[in-house]
Order: sequence, then C-alpha cells, then structure tokens
Amino acid sequence: MIHFNNLLMLAPLAGYTDLPFRSMVKKFGVDITVSEMISSHALVFNNKKTFKMLEKAPEESPFSVQIAGSKPEILKQAVEILNTRSGIDIIDLNCGCPAPKVANHGNGSGLLKDLKLLVQSANLIKSLSTKPYTSLKLRLGFDKKIPLELAHALNDTNIDFVVVHGRTRADGYKKEKIDYDSIALIKSKIAIPLIANGEISDAKSAYDVLRLTGANGVMIGRAAIKSPWVFWQIKNNTNQIPQVLLQNLVLEHFDKMVEFYGERGVIMFRKNLHAYSKGRHNAHEFRNTINSMTNPSQARQEIEDFFGDA
Repeated sequence: MIHFNNLLMLAPLAGYTDLPFRSMVKKFGVDITVSEMISSHALVFNNKKTFKMLEKAPEESPFSVQIAGSKPEILKQAVEILNTRSGIDIIDLNCGCPAPKVANHGNGSGLLKDLKLLVQSANLIKSLSTKPYTSLKLRLGFDKKIPLELAHALNDTNIDFVVVHGRTRADGYKKEKIDYDSIALIKSKIAIPLIANGEISDAKSAYDVLRLTGANGVMIGRAAIKSPWVFWQIKNNTNQIPQVLLQNLVLEHFDKMVEFYGERGVIMFRKNLHAYSKGRHNAHEFRNTINSMTNPSQARQEIEDFFGDA
C-alpha cells in the first residue's frame, strides 16, 4: 500500500531513468520509481527495445510504468500486455510530454486539448488494469493554464492519484513560468492525492512546494541526474551530501549500464558522466576523452582516475 505523505517520486526522463539509474536512486530513499515513457503503440507492436524498458530492479517497489497514447484500442491492448507482467504496481498515463513528435499526434500534452478523451483514456486504463494503482501525469494546460477544468476532469476519472507539472506545454521548461498556485488550486478541488512536479532541486525547494501547494509529495527529475542523493537530502531535510564516495557511485552506475546494455552502455553512459562531472576541475577534458571511448575497461579506468579524489 502506498502512503501519500511527503511521498518522493523519480520523474520519467527519456534516455536517463532506465533500470541502472533507477536502481541507483532507490538507494537514496526515493519511494516510487517510474519507467521511461513508453509508447503504447510500440508496446502493442512488440518493439524489442520497448520491452527492455519494462524491466525493473528487484528493489524497485512500488514501480510505475508510464505509457503514452490516446487511441482506445491501442491503450486497451497495451494494458492487457502490462497485465501479464509481474512487478508493476502502477500504470501511469502521460498527459504532459511537450515533445512535438508526441503532442502533435494527440498524445502526451496533446490530451490536454481534449479533456473528454483524457478522462475516457484514464478510465479505460483503470477499468482494464489488474495493477493496484492507475495515475496521470499532466501539465497545467496546452497553450494556456486551465487548472479548474483539469480539476473537474480529474474528478470525472477513477484514477488513484495525479502528478501535476507546474507549467503548460507552451511554457516548456522555462524557470520563470513555474506556477505552484495553480497546482494548489487543483489540489483544493480534487479528492485524490496530488504529487507536485517542477523546479524542485533540494530539500528547501521540496518543502517549500509541499507547503505552497498542499501536495501529498513531490516528483523530481532533472535535479536527480546530477545529484541522485537529492531524495536522501529531502528525507533528512539537509543540504549535506551523504557519506558516499562519488567515485564509487559513478563506477557502480557505470557497471550497471554495461551489465544491462553490454558495450553500448559505455556510449549511453556519456550523458550521465557529463552530469556527474559538471563543475569539477578538468571536466571539459574528461568529457572529450570519454566521448571517444567505447571499450568498457578503458572507460572505467578513466572514471576511476577522474573521480578518484571525490
């Protein structure tokens, strides 16, 4: 059973929140991990890469799988496939992805332009799913804020909780556009738990957002890429970093990537190394070196050397 009291969730981030990264973050106390966004079409049409995205680490519980889609028959088949997979506790429908290739087809934030379809899609998933929980992740609107309309729509669904990102699709990720007041307004009008998302990067901002919105928890994405221990900091209400050697953390993450993806994991891990090395001495040179490497043992040695004093 999920306890919606200062709940901490890891946001789904394409290309980042895969199994190796989620298992790292789980060590630092995140309550719920979420898969990368999965296309319901890709799931139904048996895309091999998509099924690998469904894999989870043993310690990931509760575990949420986020799907994107808006066509009832495809959503139905996708849920039926997920019903056959063990270890999934939540099916989440993405109603907030701003990427044109998603939204322009009526998926992700495109659903915010058709709240009737959004409600129908959510209720379809809830009615078919054999998993304990169904949720939505949405933004404040497509090209304008519609918090009251969203609250009414949410009240027409049978979902168990909602995650609200405090910007519209048109706002993108502009810091100045974040609007916690609209999240608070939605929270005040609905009966289900609400998780707040957007510009939460440390313990102070997490508790400020909880206070401002009345939310039942927070979801963090981008801040966790550089500082996976941010969830530990929030739970302990501190800005201190836990007693963990950065070198050990990075090496463990690297080893998990190679184990999960094979040699391709070396290339995929470059973006993570860019985040981990940010602000450190000689980071630019390190990135240039690592960007040309594909051999796991050579890359591992470079990581050991660069993070050796961390």
